Amino acid sequence: MNYNCMLFLRRFGLILLCQSVLLATLLFPAPSFAHDIPSRVTVYAFVKPLGNQLTALIRVPMEAFGEISFPLRGPGFLQFSEAEFSLNDAARVYITESIHFFEDGEELSEKQLETVRVSLPSNRSFTSYEDALENIMLPPLEDSVNLFWRQGVLDVMVTYPIRSEDSEFSVNPEIGTLSNQTTTVLRFLPPNGAERVFNYLGNPGLVLLDPRWHQAAFRFVKMGFEHILNGIDHLLFLFCLIIPLRSIRALIPVVSSFTVAHSITLIGSAFGIAPNVLWFPPLIETLIALSIVYMAFENIIGAKLEHRWIAAFGFGLVHGFGFSFLFSDTLQFAGGHLFTSLLAFNVGVEIGQILILLLVLPVLNLLFRRFVQERVGTILLSALIAHSAWHWMMDRGTQLNQFQIQAPIFDAVFFAALMRWGMMAIIIAGALWGMYELFRRFALIEDISSYGSRRDSKTRD
Repeated sequence: MNYNCMLFLRRFGLILLCQSVLLATLLFPAPSFAHDIPSRVTVYAFVKPLGNQLTALIRVPMEAFGEISFPLRGPGFLQFSEAEFSLNDAARVYITESIHFFEDGEELSEKQLETVRVSLPSNRSFTSYEDALENIMLPPLEDSVNLFWRQGVLDVMVTYPIRSEDSEFSVNPEIGTLSNQTTTVLRFLPPNGAERVFNYLGNPGLVLLDPRWHQAAFRFVKMGFEHILNGIDHLLFLFCLIIPLRSIRALIPVVSSFTVAHSITLIGSAFGIAPNVLWFPPLIETLIALSIVYMAFENIIGAKLEHRWIAAFGFGLVHGFGFSFLFSDTLQFAGGHLFTSLLAFNVGVEIGQILILLLVLPVLNLLFRRFVQERVGTILLSALIAHSAWHWMMDRGTQLNQFQIQAPIFDAVFFAALMRWGMMAIIIAGALWGMYELFRRFALIEDISSYGSRRDSKTRD
């Protein structure tokens, strides 16, 4: 009896133990060692066509290869003598299958992974193509080197057969998923030209490594067109210019002066006239919002329209610096065609402005003719714009106050910058005088004045 009881209790305890283990497994699963995506990674690359071969040297931090199992020793040191297979696997999965090169528009599908090598984080060989190539051809590091695998960098050499080194090459790098913020610094070394440096964030799409002038022009026309349509502050400023002047002939001097002004500061910024300080962009953004508030209040109080082209010119200088912030970030895609790209960007902006005029003018004329009195409609629309721009100005002004603006140091650099600003002032004064003479000769300023007088008399009637 005692024996059967003990046997029963033993079996019952075993069953209870198994059930407890099963329940614990379901409720508290084993920890998952998923791929931890790093927050920020910088990739360096050299691309060089020579003869019938395109060579790409690429350096990627190994912390981006979290899903690859590397042979380790001790607390996590890389075992270099046994890591060849896993390093090649990481290079193929994360790099060579994600970067696509093109020759004259055709993808280079044949590629050869020549070699891979782990380097120490202190290695600075990727400052030049020759040093990077020499480093990657060295023997692997010895196992005596204590390097945690996440701290290493993987250098990869990939070659592609090409028809000619003078072909048009492009790249579509899809390596933005290596981290939450992947920055790539790519240097293209054409056989007979200056080095092209590209610095972009994430996946930029197809990048022409050495674009022809017409390719750069098309890209920047499109960029300028999209920028004016997506820039709500520039659109509202343009809208404020249009509201009281709905005649094409009366708008010519106003829109032209705005165009000439922003072209001057945009071109000047491309050639280094803008201050290279942290507080300058938020200052310009604040002034852009201020320009919208000013023009809206001018519409409300009924300022003299014959002077509007001067105000448009002055604020156009500010908006040109705003355009330059986008242009400076994308200037790397212009290749050797800086001035062509500048003109193309301006052309794109002007096409966008003309499109806005063609769309808005008929709507405004219909609105004031059929639905609301012109003066009342002008005040209401301008007040709405001023309300939005006022909040922008206050928010941007708050950001500007976070920067400490220091007095300049009167050295050679300061006086050189002062001379450039003096030349810019002479160009601005010459542009103002030239536009005044041109508008006066064609009686465009008188057209603005007469249009304003007719509008005021109609309002009184």
